[in-house]
Amino acid sequence: MAKEVTLLGFWPSPFVFRVKVALQQKGVVDYEYIEEDIFNKSPRLLELNPVYKAVPVFVHGEKVVNESLIILEYIDETWEQNPLLPRDPYQRAMARFWAKYSEELMRKAFMALVLKEEAKEKNAKEFAEGLEKIEGEFKGKSGLLFAEGESNIGYLELAFGWILYWLPVWEEAGSFQVLDPQKFPVITEWSTKFVNHPLIKENLPARDQMLVYFRKVSEEFFTLFRA
Repeated sequence: MAKEVTLLGFWPSPFVFRVKVALQQKGVVDYEYIEEDIFNKSPRLLELNPVYKAVPVFVHGEKVVNESLIILEYIDETWEQNPLLPRDPYQRAMARFWAKYSEELMRKAFMALVLKEEAKEKNAKEFAEGLEKIEGEFKGKSGLLFAEGESNIGYLELAFGWILYWLPVWEEAGSFQVLDPQKFPVITEWSTKFVNHPLIKENLPARDQMLVYFRKVSEEFFTLFRA
């Protein structure tokens, strides 16, 4: 019998990771996971996501949802237990705002991973400036990140997860450094909580395998992802 929920993913993707953890947080564990080869995309992936041709792709019955943050909201509204987004409307709006900002920053960090010399430095600098805004906004504040206590993983934790686990791998693979614990104590503290959370730890890709993969991406990006 076919599963009600199917997730198409790729193992080192922070976007796919978000969806996996959200499903587990909601208690949705009986689903089909299909590993995709993003360098040789399957006809099914291209059919289900003809616009972006990317993972994750979330299939619920006959409904197809793409883009990880949108998938998180769909999951949150479909399975009401263990909410991902805050209950307060203003806090929900702020969570969405910072999640979107995090997505914009991710491009800068990824470009610092794959580009060289001046272009690398430029993107790393712009990324650091954006990270300073997050650090400054959340310093001395509570109520959004880990809002329900350390036992709960929600929307914003998942949105920021790439900063908390993927970024240090990208820094090592791409030979750049932004995330200085002395400069970013709040983000460093989040990172410790994040990677040590049982639900997160259970689903994180192995760091050594990620490092091998992203070193290859850093060295061969424009060959691997050419049109």
